[in-house]
Amino acid sequence: MPEYKRVLLKLSGEALSKGTESIINFEIIAEVAEKIKKCVDMGVQVAIVVGGGNIWRGKTGTQISRTRSDHIGMLATVINSLAIATSIENSGLKAVTMTAVPMQQIAEVYVRDKADEYLKNGKVVIIACGTGSPFFSTDTAAVLRAVELDADVALFAKNIDGVYTADPKKVPNAKKLDCISYNDIIKNDLKVIDSTAAAMGRENNLPILIFGLDNPENIVHAVSGESVGTVVKNF
Repeated sequence: MPEYKRVLLKLSGEALSKGTESIINFEIIAEVAEKIKKCVDMGVQVAIVVGGGNIWRGKTGTQISRTRSDHIGMLATVINSLAIATSIENSGLKAVTMTAVPMQQIAEVYVRDKADEYLKNGKVVIIACGTGSPFFSTDTAAVLRAVELDADVALFAKNIDGVYTADPKKVPNAKKLDCISYNDIIKNDLKVIDSTAAAMGRENNLPILIFGLDNPENIVHAVSGESVGTVVKNF
């Protein structure tokens, strides 16, 4: 039995390109789609927010304004969302792509009540373009949509398998934490999630589960309430 009835799954754009020289590893997203189908077949309603780091990151745009750079990043999330929607549909599910910035010939405009209706009808809802405004990360967008859609939890599938006591790339003996508070994330300025996302999660008492997408089966483990990754919540 699943632990959660409705989840918001945040997929790291960088994790979607892992293992390939292309911007998208279609083998990975096909496997992710299969795991999402497992969750839906278990009775879980799944909304998705996708990052765009495999295509564009703000630091890439050193010669342009932050606002323009963020707009490019929003378009990158649309590319990823359409690719994921295709794999989800190929798995036998129905998927709806919605965008925070209107582009009607490509996807529906995100409307909270419409997205809620799609989820109740068993469709996977993929929400692109972040919040629709510059200066907000897709981490923040994921928490915002999770709160808006009354999700039980936000699942952050990243290219790191949880929160550590220190950067494991720099400190080999750093230990992975099973649980950490929002206060500790914010106080210690931990970069595993955006600080604005952490503040919004804390304010709305939304638990976030951070885990690695290196094993897509972790999505099913997370939905089932199994011990995977790190839980971020209010203590």
